[in-house]
Amino acid sequence: MSDFKPVDLKSMAPGHIRPDPMQARDLVGYGETPPDPRWPGGAKIAVSFSLNIEGGGESTLANGDAVSEGMLNDIGVATKSGVRVPLVESVFEYGSRRGAWRVLDILQRFAVPVSILGVARALEQNPALARACVERGHEMVSHGYRWIDYCDVDETTEREHIRQAVDTLTKLTGSRPLGWMTGRPGPNTRRLIAEEGGFLYDRDSLADELPYWIATAHGPHLVIPYSYEANDNRFNENSGFSTSGQFFEYMRDAFDILYAEGVAGSPKLLSIGLHDRLIGRPGRAGGLIKLLQHMKATDGVWFCRGIDIARHWRAHFPPGT
Repeated sequence: MSDFKPVDLKSMAPGHIRPDPMQARDLVGYGETPPDPRWPGGAKIAVSFSLNIEGGGESTLANGDAVSEGMLNDIGVATKSGVRVPLVESVFEYGSRRGAWRVLDILQRFAVPVSILGVARALEQNPALARACVERGHEMVSHGYRWIDYCDVDETTEREHIRQAVDTLTKLTGSRPLGWMTGRPGPNTRRLIAEEGGFLYDRDSLADELPYWIATAHGPHLVIPYSYEANDNRFNENSGFSTSGQFFEYMRDAFDILYAEGVAGSPKLLSIGLHDRLIGRPGRAGGLIKLLQHMKATDGVWFCRGIDIARHWRAHFPPGT
């Protein structure tokens, strides 16, 4: 006998609290007709850029790890055990030394505030960069203490890393991070984030184009979806984007489709992920400039940080409404 149950239409409401996806998956979401998010100023689209700063927090023997970093190192060098890999380390160093500053300057030129997804271990090795990010009006989001896969980390260690990340970023920036994004979360991550408390939202989901509430043992928790698709990670090893023009065209098309849906009465959120060591390269940064020029020439666009979205959602769609 089938266990199928009809979808409760109330579960599509923006303030409805859905089950924790670690307990029960939600493949319905907002359904056929997503709600009007009522973006500020009647905006037809919300655009949220996130700049990942990870260099120094990646897997390396220099951090006491057993292996080198094999993910998003941009040069296709696989993980190696028991040895440091200088070229891989230098890619991550490039992001922190040069790429981040280029991207920050571009964002300042267009007056676009973003979420900085800051790995605490990375930024504690470049405190001037951490300070510059917040001084320029960007939000510091905790991207974990380390840039590693937390599916492979035990619960006790992950809990301690959450505490270390909060303490480190608070010390570096002068204020506690209110957003969280692990990037490679494990099955315990969201429960531990809710347990720690103090976060207004997390971005460890690729499940939607609007925020949503979930239930946890510590109360309702807000999730603001991220994207690994509208993301410069597709520059990695030229696996998706080989030129700045390809990046621009793809992101422009995503923007135009969502903007048209917003004009038709169904505004959405476009989340775009950037990395200092990827889009920060001079041969790629032009694509970001063209994209910002295109977006800035369009009326009805809300450029927002994760914390701005979280506060808007909490004010207009509190849990249980």
